[in-house]
Amino acid sequence: MISVQHEDFNIGVEYENLRISSKSPGAIVTFTGLVRQIYNKESKDDIVKSLYLEHYPGMTEQKLNAIEEQARSKWELLGTKIIHRVGKLSADDQIVFVGVASSHREDAFLAAQYIMDFLKNEAPFWKKQKTQHGNEWISSRKSDIAAINKWK
Repeated sequence: MISVQHEDFNIGVEYENLRISSKSPGAIVTFTGLVRQIYNKESKDDIVKSLYLEHYPGMTEQKLNAIEEQARSKWELLGTKIIHRVGKLSADDQIVFVGVASSHREDAFLAAQYIMDFLKNEAPFWKKQKTQHGNEWISSRKSDIAAINKWK
């Protein structure tokens, strides 16, 4: 199940909903991403004031569903939950939640990492970061691209 939303989410509620809807899983793995206060390690004095996320409704949900289906085709999953926020966010705000339930921990861990790697690189979100030095659009890093290449 996926959700693209402006509103924050409650990790405990999302975990419990996944646990109940998965009907007695053996493992649940969750990942929560936060807006970084310092995006660029080389510019530690360049503090993030806000991050604005845009998306193309319909296209975004379609791509997230495809990523979720790809994970389901690779591992035995009992349930999934993907939440990605859009709009204006501040440093330390929750931005993404990925939850995966399975009978076995290995499938849950691998599927959660797979979903997050592909979401980070292939989901159509555009991120504009505001710092004290100005505004800039964020593009994929080499490490993000390397993360999805290991799955191919």
